[in-house]
Amino acid sequence: MKPTLRETYEQRETNFIAPYGCLSRNSRGRQTEERGCPIRTAFQVDRDRILYSNAFRRLKHKTQVFLSPLGDEYRTRLTHTLEVAQIARTIARAMHLNEDLTEAIALGHDLGHTPFGHGGETALKEIYSRKFTHQRQSLRVVDEIENNGQGLNLTYEVRDGILKHSKGYGKIIPDDPTKLACTLEGQVVRIADIMAYLNHDLDDALRSGVISLEQLPEQCLRVLGTTHSQRATTMIRDLVYTSRIEGDRLILDMSPEVFGAMTSLRAFLFENVYRSPRVHEEFVKAKKILSELYQYFMENEEQLKKQLIKMEMAGCLGNGNSQARTVCDFIASMTDRYALELYAKTFFPRPTV
Repeated sequence: MKPTLRETYEQRETNFIAPYGCLSRNSRGRQTEERGCPIRTAFQVDRDRILYSNAFRRLKHKTQVFLSPLGDEYRTRLTHTLEVAQIARTIARAMHLNEDLTEAIALGHDLGHTPFGHGGETALKEIYSRKFTHQRQSLRVVDEIENNGQGLNLTYEVRDGILKHSKGYGKIIPDDPTKLACTLEGQVVRIADIMAYLNHDLDDALRSGVISLEQLPEQCLRVLGTTHSQRATTMIRDLVYTSRIEGDRLILDMSPEVFGAMTSLRAFLFENVYRSPRVHEEFVKAKKILSELYQYFMENEEQLKKQLIKMEMAGCLGNGNSQARTVCDFIASMTDRYALELYAKTFFPRPTV
């Protein structure tokens, strides 16, 4: 019998993907078994399911660093995701890894991010559970929330990469293997995520006037470069050329000089941008909005149902979820704009005619 286009491409992958890369046909499969697409590989299917999801579209109105920025040039969670995907694919291609798997993980890695960025995440940690994290929520989005509660039924490798993409303020390349994705493609996305936000958050902070170029550590300018393009190029090339093959394994690594400059830049951004009074003051306001919305919908189940239907999330009702879990999913799925408008509609008095 003539092979399908998918099977032909899967065979071709063996010619250009390195032994340490993840072949599509070697995927551990999906939570619910399904018939393979005759045209696309399993990872190509995952990429498309993520790309066409409601959660992906909502990223365009979710904060990256600056809350609901008025300037069109500032990054949102969507543009951040696209930059991560581009950097990760560039690295994956240079290292002969599976680009489709890399792209799928990159496009899905922040689907569970809250409105108002990490300020929203902090709010849900306090009002719902200390165990709440955006990476766990991203996995929950693709497993249980999307497709009106049915989930996207993604492959194990993509789900694993989404869950383990985040590092908080931990090491860029951790020593603990349990914190690493099971595929090199997932590990590349983790590093690409850092490369992306270090560059574009710095770019946005300079554009906004929160910091000036003169404030940057001299090491960062000297080693990484003075422009977004120079810094991104330096980081990517350093990872590609410093990583090494040991036996049948590829060890991702960076030179001490570039790694040190990246670490220094990250510390500078945390101190002078993410924790700056100007940014922090706005997130205090955002935290108040989410906290009051959370409490309101905990006490008004019928209104919650109406909102979930409106957001095509009615499938979240029931499914063994507690009221608190459902409200958390609803809050986390909101865009900044939706949260602001809903807060005004819920709590602001309406003028009488």
